[in-house]
Amino acid sequence: MHMHAFRRQWTADDLLDMPDDGRRYEVIDGELFVTPSPSADHQRALSHLFRRIAEYVERERIGEAFFAPADMTFSPRRSVRPDLFVVPLVGGRRTREFRDMKRLLLAVEVLSPSTARLDRVEKRGLFREEGVEEFWIVDLDARTVERSTPIDSRVDVLDLSLTWIPNGASTPFELDIPDYFAAVLDR
Repeated sequence: MHMHAFRRQWTADDLLDMPDDGRRYEVIDGELFVTPSPSADHQRALSHLFRRIAEYVERERIGEAFFAPADMTFSPRRSVRPDLFVVPLVGGRRTREFRDMKRLLLAVEVLSPSTARLDRVEKRGLFREEGVEEFWIVDLDARTVERSTPIDSRVDVLDLSLTWIPNGASTPFELDIPDYFAAVLDR
């Protein structure tokens, strides 16, 4: 007689019981993902990008930028902590609680060796399925930004410039990629 192995189906509520140990706990389609604390370069890359994006979305009055740790829960079986994300304003106002944020204009992950598969496969698929308008992966080693959208299965790998024009914006967000990496990596 063949016995099936039982695999626990994790939920967003299960994450409330996880230890505050510096690791990132996320659930995608019932599977638990645990990743270690980020490196200094990772945090520097996130900080530089966050400042630029936050200023842009505030100036354009289209949304609000956040950075991890902040939970983005799409459903009971899908709760992730993007490194950086932008939520749209609702009726010109900011959403007060993370649990009420169900739509993203942008999600960004800064790639780490321990998160490459999670970011490039699991999260890219999740963000496409959830209709996140843009998903970027910042690759510090390659000095590139990978861009994907829910309407195109291709991934654009950018190494010179990135232009983002979210709905409602009057001007584009522009990132000179070599300058960004020079500032972040100081080399």
